[in-house]
This record gives sequence, structure tokens and C-alpha cells, in this order.
Amino acid sequence: WYQRRVRVPTERFAPRAAFLDLDPSVVDTVRVGRYRKLYNRNHVVNGQEDAASNYSMGHYFLGAGFIHPTMETVRRLVEKCDNVQGFMLSAGLSSGTGSGFTSRLLWRLKQEFPKQTNMLFCVMPPPDNYPDIIVAPYNAVLFMNQGKEHMDASVMFDNEALFNISCNNLNIEKPSFSNINQLIAQTISSVTAPVRFPGTLNTDITQIQTNLIPYPRLKYLVATHAPFVAREKLSHEQLTVADITKSCFIPSNQLLTYDQGSGKIISCSLLYRGYFSLADVNKAIEKVKKSKAIGMVDWLQSNLKIGITHKATVDYGDLVASDRAACLLANTTAVRGVWSRLLRKYDVMYASRAFVHWFVGVGMEKNEFACASYELETLVKDYQDLEEIEDSADSEDSDEC
Repeated sequence: WYQRRVRVPTERFAPRAAFLDLDPSVVDTVRVGRYRKLYNRNHVVNGQEDAASNYSMGHYFLGAGFIHPTMETVRRLVEKCDNVQGFMLSAGLSSGTGSGFTSRLLWRLKQEFPKQTNMLFCVMPPPDNYPDIIVAPYNAVLFMNQGKEHMDASVMFDNEALFNISCNNLNIEKPSFSNINQLIAQTISSVTAPVRFPGTLNTDITQIQTNLIPYPRLKYLVATHAPFVAREKLSHEQLTVADITKSCFIPSNQLLTYDQGSGKIISCSLLYRGYFSLADVNKAIEKVKKSKAIGMVDWLQSNLKIGITHKATVDYGDLVASDRAACLLANTTAVRGVWSRLLRKYDVMYASRAFVHWFVGVGMEKNEFACASYELETLVKDYQDLEEIEDSADSEDSDEC
């Protein structure tokens, strides 16, 4: 995770991270921004031309050339690692680079490092209330078609849920993208904390993948984090173990817009930060499991994994440090609503062949559009089939009674 800085009189560490974008103006914010001294400038790589919100530009036309300097940077970082567990990528699937180039990068990473885990943190196209890039449904669905085979797990966010948390929980009147990025960064920090700091129960990326993904295709996770409390309210909040645990299952703390009650949790992982008693944690979890408001599948008796790290959160922008915090990663059948919503938008656009010529003109084949739609439709059906199995099991139990 960190690499010692050489030629520095005091002991300092630089994050082992690479910043990649086809558009030079994006990564220039890292080179000249507030944290420019924190990162190694040699690991900030950019192209010369933007992907123009076009998946095909990012994956084929521009991505084919940009992948070579990118992989050189990745190899340099890997060579300095004692033990490479995997790769964690962050991308926005609405854009051309975030969708197109990320899918190409995942493919190359899996080719060169087949035994390492590829975990993706992605910002999904926003729901109907928040218009963004017009061709975002194309970009996201085409990414899913290409990238699904090469990533091992994916944690999803969207801007509407992040805006709502900033407004309602943090009392930020006009949230900026900086505020939204802070929420994502805090969540990723909590996911990686068990690897970076000591604790009672540690976990790593491989264990997350093993415990949360029961079937290879159902690898899409949702996240919540608690507490997200405004600075002026923190001193009045009682952050008990039970309250923090319960807050992780409250819709207002979801980082993705979906109907929690429309499905059931297959498996989940609760990652605690701060000093927690294992006995208190187990009591809080048992209380949550007995609550009828939270649906979990019955055919998995042990479907909740726990991680406890002693290192608490720190102040970061508008996020206030808390002595205790928790992050929930869940694999739930309710996520099919996100895919169904995206598929409807995709099919409406593709039915009239709108904007298709921009994608086909720079390297894509027309049949990729139909294949992508079919693959996503199959994924939605996989979640539906799992729900039907659960419903039939419930009805059999009631008949026996």
C-alpha cells in the first residue's frame, strides 16, 4: 500500500498508486493540486486527447496506444511490492475513459497477473433525476459486457445517493464533486483499513471476494458507511456499537440508489474501525439479524463476515473524524433494480440506433451492442432466478408449518 520515500531526511511514505487518464487536464489536478507532494509524479500518466464520452474511443481507438505506458507504470509499482494481493481501480462508467479504457486495463491486468484480484470501485450512471452524459447507458453497458470477465468484484456508487448524503447527513447546502469524492475515499479507506492497520479481526481483498461472491457472475456489491454526521452534530451523537451497526443497514446511508426492500442480502461484510469489543459486535449483529426490516437469504446460515481494525477514521474535508465507524459491503439481489433501470435506458436508445455511428466509426462492431444488451439482460435474470428460489423455499416452509 505504501512505499518508502528515498532521499528524504525524515521517514515518509508515498501511496502506491497510479493516476491514469486520456485527458491531460484531469490528472494535472494531481500534479499541481493540494496533495501534489504526496504522490509520485512518475506514476501520473496521461494521454493527449480526451475520449469524448465514447466507450469505443477509450477502449479501441485511443486506449490501444495508451495501454502501453500504463502497463509500464503498473509493472514498476508491482516490482516494488513484497506481496501483491491485487489491484484496486476507481472509475466512472459514464465517461469514455472510465468505461472504455478501464475495461481494456482490466483485461491486460488479468492477462499479466492472472492470480491477483481485480477489485473495481465504480460510479454508475445516475438515475433519472440527475441527467449526466447522454450516452452514459451505452458506455456503462458496453463496459459490463467487456469487463465482467476480468474483474473479480465491483463496489458501486452513484451521484444521487452521494449528493443526498452530503445534503441530508452532512448539512452541505451545495455539495461539490470534492465532497462526493470524499465520501468515496472514506469508504475505500475503510475497505482497505484491515490490510493496512492491526486489529482484532483482519481481512483482505481475497477474503472479501471469497466470502461475498457466491456465484462468479454475481460480483456486484453495494456499500454503506456510518456514521456520516455533520461536524456540529457529532458531539451530540451517541455512537454505540448497536447504533453504528444498525445505521449500516439504513437506506439514508446507502452510497448507491436502489430499493433495499426489493431484494434480500446474499452475503455481507461489516468492517469496523476503532476500538470495538467483539462481544458487543456479535450482540449488535444478532439484533440486526433478528430485525424483520432487513432481509437476508435463509439458505446461507453464516452470511456475514466481520472485520475489526483499531485505527479510527481521520478528518478529511467535510468528513469529521470519529472514534468509531463501520462500513458495510453487501451482495444483494436488490441490485438488479439498478441493472434493470440501466438496461431500459440502453434499449430505448439502441432501438432507434441513436448515436451508434459515433461508436462504430472508431473501432467497434455493431453486434457488440446487441451482445451487451443480452449479457445484461441475462445478469438481471440471474438475480431474478435467485429471488424465485428464495421465494419458493419460503413458501415450502410455510406449507410445512
